[in-house]
Amino acid sequence: MAEHSPHLRAFAAGDGRVRAALAVAALALLLGALGCSAPARINALATAEAAEQRGDLAVALAAYRDAQAACAALSAPGYRQQQECADAYLQHAELIEHEVSAEDAAAAYERAVQALAHAPGAAATAAYRAGRLRLQLGQDQLAYTWLWRTVTDYPDQAHAVDAVELLRADGRQRNPEQLYAAYASLLTPLAATEVADALLYAMAEVAEHDLQRPDTALAMYDKLVTDYPDSARRDDAWWQGARIARERGDIRGAVRRLRALLATREVSHLIGSYFSVHLDDAQLALGRILRDELGDLAGAAAALARLPDDYPDSILIDDARFELARTLAQLDERARACQTLAELARRHPHSRYLREDAPSLSRSLGCASAPR
Repeated sequence: MAEHSPHLRAFAAGDGRVRAALAVAALALLLGALGCSAPARINALATAEAAEQRGDLAVALAAYRDAQAACAALSAPGYRQQQECADAYLQHAELIEHEVSAEDAAAAYERAVQALAHAPGAAATAAYRAGRLRLQLGQDQLAYTWLWRTVTDYPDQAHAVDAVELLRADGRQRNPEQLYAAYASLLTPLAATEVADALLYAMAEVAEHDLQRPDTALAMYDKLVTDYPDSARRDDAWWQGARIARERGDIRGAVRRLRALLATREVSHLIGSYFSVHLDDAQLALGRILRDELGDLAGAAAALARLPDDYPDSILIDDARFELARTLAQLDERARACQTLAELARRHPHSRYLREDAPSLSRSLGCASAPR
């Protein structure tokens, strides 16, 4: 083997400085061979950020504008430059919003949308903020134009969902029928996008709470869980759907939806995912419905007994234990009912059930000692 040069021997021996220098040199040679160079940073952006940090508003605003001009001159910006250009526009508008005026900031965000066509995430942020500010300024038509544009032009960006929710909060006070129709008109063209489930959820809320159409709301919730089983709103849709079904007298439909929601616990447990905030509520509701509306005492007892074990941090454990004691009493399992009441008193000494309900049930069962 040929004798290595001193530099290469140092590299092999672990000389960090030499190793780094050679790596940089190799990268430079490679870039030169490819006829390209590392993209230069937009210096004006760093100047603007430093000026903003020290509170020099005039210098910061001017430097942000210089950075934007530098961005406009780029023919093929690299990834880092795209990010810096997004910052140049968005941070400029944010500074105007906080230090100058909402009117000027809205205009700055609107200019940013046009300038950031290459960066849909940043453009969506700018469009949404422009709409939000125009709404705050009472410029409703312009506000709605920008908010709907956020939904239709950037349906896979997070701010599309924010726009749907802001439109719902404002539009339901104006013309909920028109708002519902506008949402519905977007369902088909946006069905394969990230905002579709948010549209369905918003339609369900408007239908139930503003148009008094619970059946329509239920249909929207059911469509959401069917069409978008991975939606972050799926569990909410099951929970709300179960509530509406129960209120409409479809008790078995309510139970079916609650069981579907509760089944997600097993999947979440297996894959280490999160538990829905509705799970303990659903477990308690299932037990009560099985007992009070379907007469399934054994099923109710089993459902109620699971809650403390499955959800040890739930604030509903004392509810579940008291309801279990009631259910066991109806099953004429007095010993278990008394044992459950004693456990309620021991584990939950401040439970509201200990004021009257539990002692009364204990006396009716003839328990050895009344919980208190």
